[in-house]
Amino acid sequence: MNLKRKNRLLVKISILVAVLLVTVLVFTGCIRGMTPIGWSGVTISDSTLYAGSKEGRLVSVNLAASPQMISFAEPLRAAPTGGIGCASSGGGGACGGAPPAVAIYGTPVISENLVYLAGYNGKIFAYNANNLQQRWVFPVEGNLAPIVSGIAVAEDTLYFGGTDGKVYALDTESPERRWEFTTGGEIWATPVVSNGTVFVSSFDKKVYALDAATGDLKWEFATEATNVATPLVADGIVYVGSLDRNIYALNENDGSLVWSFSGGNWFWSQPVIHNGIVFAPCLDSWVYGLDARTGERRIEYNVEGQVSSSPVVVNDQLIVATRNGRLLSLSTSPASPGQLLIANIVDEVTAPLGVSNDVVYVNAPDNNIYAYNVATGARFSPISLGSQ
Repeated sequence: MNLKRKNRLLVKISILVAVLLVTVLVFTGCIRGMTPIGWSGVTISDSTLYAGSKEGRLVSVNLAASPQMISFAEPLRAAPTGGIGCASSGGGGACGGAPPAVAIYGTPVISENLVYLAGYNGKIFAYNANNLQQRWVFPVEGNLAPIVSGIAVAEDTLYFGGTDGKVYALDTESPERRWEFTTGGEIWATPVVSNGTVFVSSFDKKVYALDAATGDLKWEFATEATNVATPLVADGIVYVGSLDRNIYALNENDGSLVWSFSGGNWFWSQPVIHNGIVFAPCLDSWVYGLDARTGERRIEYNVEGQVSSSPVVVNDQLIVATRNGRLLSLSTSPASPGQLLIANIVDEVTAPLGVSNDVVYVNAPDNNIYAYNVATGARFSPISLGSQ
């Protein structure tokens, strides 16, 4: 075996081992006392913030009230069986203790005064946005496979992916299953809907484009490794990162490759686009700014920490949270690059950042939401999502 082939084999083996490790850590309910805790982002609508808590609840915060008013939905109920090696959560609890809180990975989505939420217990919930009263749950009986994917809503249809490898489409009012499409692997990524097409990436090393009305396959694109990143669709191009260390730009209509760019590690988070530049955080501790049409490197930053949280743009500044506890402001202009430390934050932030009126919100692993005004530098008191 020549050196080049040996190196390729070692890369493939390392990727496989890493993927298996991530899968075990997230989906096994009892490894040294670990349970899935989720990484829900935040959504802000009409001065109200919505987020999933580490207690397995939908929480709303009236940001305009003084003091801020916090409301809690009823906690999600665990599925009938625990994780690998765990006892049933009913009667006696999982792994000899009380039933763990149901993890919430997807960011709440608001449409037509309803808040939609996916639970790791394999259910989708709809709540009244005003009082968090449950409107409906799907499925009513039983549970789907655990859900890590977030939810996308377009017109009167709700889309999400499951760890059973299926993409589901539900009526937002009934809820009635409209269609489902089976991929060859688990789905962690949130589907994205654009121009009548659902785009989603899968563990089976493929990115799919499905007809939003019927679920029929339009095209598929093969990568070299598992895909967990949520795609970004803009100006006829689908941008999506992969664990093969590449970010791909694909033609929205037929899935043909427009360009690809290789980083030094996984592309996990959803990229963002601003002024014709795609900003793609990588787990190699760099944030790459790539020309949206050509993939040419326009600007880049060594942020000295892995970034798995999806960033946001505020006033021409890219705001990123690193896993080693730094919230940074990066200039989006190649003509005047620069980065600034906004604050030292909690480690291991994976949830997508939220933003409203220059204020960036971080749903941290310690069950608190931290808020920073990136225009003025003001820091706000943490918002506890604990119900006790």
